[in-house]
Amino acid sequence: MDNKKHGDIGEQEIVDLIPCPNCQNKLMLLPPSFPMYDVQCTRCTFRAQIKTNNCKPKNVILGAGYDIYEKVLKAGYLSPPLIVNFRWTIDGIFHQRIIFYPFVAKGNIKKYKLSEKAQRANYMMFRYEKLDKIPSMVLYERFN
Repeated sequence: MDNKKHGDIGEQEIVDLIPCPNCQNKLMLLPPSFPMYDVQCTRCTFRAQIKTNNCKPKNVILGAGYDIYEKVLKAGYLSPPLIVNFRWTIDGIFHQRIIFYPFVAKGNIKKYKLSEKAQRANYMMFRYEKLDKIPSMVLYERFN
């Protein structure tokens, strides 16, 4: 299964499992390729970026294209809140932890360039770093 498919599944899981962290109402998916955000609340103004990682929780995860992120920051907006859906299996047992990072500072973003041989050669990307150093809360855990 490709990364986009995993991401789509992870986003749908967030909508199915997690209420809005602000008002506890239902979250909904935003249209594909919507800039910066993947979900929004059906009641309040909450929006968030969703990342799905098929591994144990870790402190560095891949972000997305740096271009739009840089434009958002230059316009004076904050980084979007981040919800990370970690999913992994150990000895046949499925584990899941969904973590909410309400504020991701610019210091937690590191840009990098894809290689010349990548499908999007020399494209500027970013990753989230030092996630263990910023405030977060576990929204959901499952071990079965």
